[in-house]
Amino acid sequence: MNSAVDFKSVRLRRPFMTEQSYTVAGQTIPMITIGYGVFLALWGIVISLISSSDSITSYAPTFAGVPLLITGVLATKIPEKRKLWMHIAATFGLICVLGGTRFFMVMGDGINYASGSMLMLFLTGLIYTYFCVQSFIWARKQREAAEA
Repeated sequence: MNSAVDFKSVRLRRPFMTEQSYTVAGQTIPMITIGYGVFLALWGIVISLISSSDSITSYAPTFAGVPLLITGVLATKIPEKRKLWMHIAATFGLICVLGGTRFFMVMGDGINYASGSMLMLFLTGLIYTYFCVQSFIWARKQREAAEA
């Protein structure tokens, strides 16, 4: 028998998601992703309305939140593609961190709605990306333990 075929057939028989999964405060990373996406989307809309901003950039958190929400839902609904969707979500988390670094350039002007949103993106994006990396490390260790 071909060993490549044996490996593939064994891999397909293994359940992709088990009862065990990486959690933070009892929530799986896809559920955290959905919650974070909703939070960012609402933040962008609410801050834009409160500040009466005409700038499209005031919706930047919404532009990051909607893809996070979508990837979180897709990771939940299509478990065999969970790894793909969560890596895309982690990329958007990193984009939030990078976008939030602008806060450090404008913090001398004081805290206003725009700089507050930048700080929020930086801090929450950093925390979210940290959780994503930890879940990837956990998943790799679980996979390696199962294959050993």
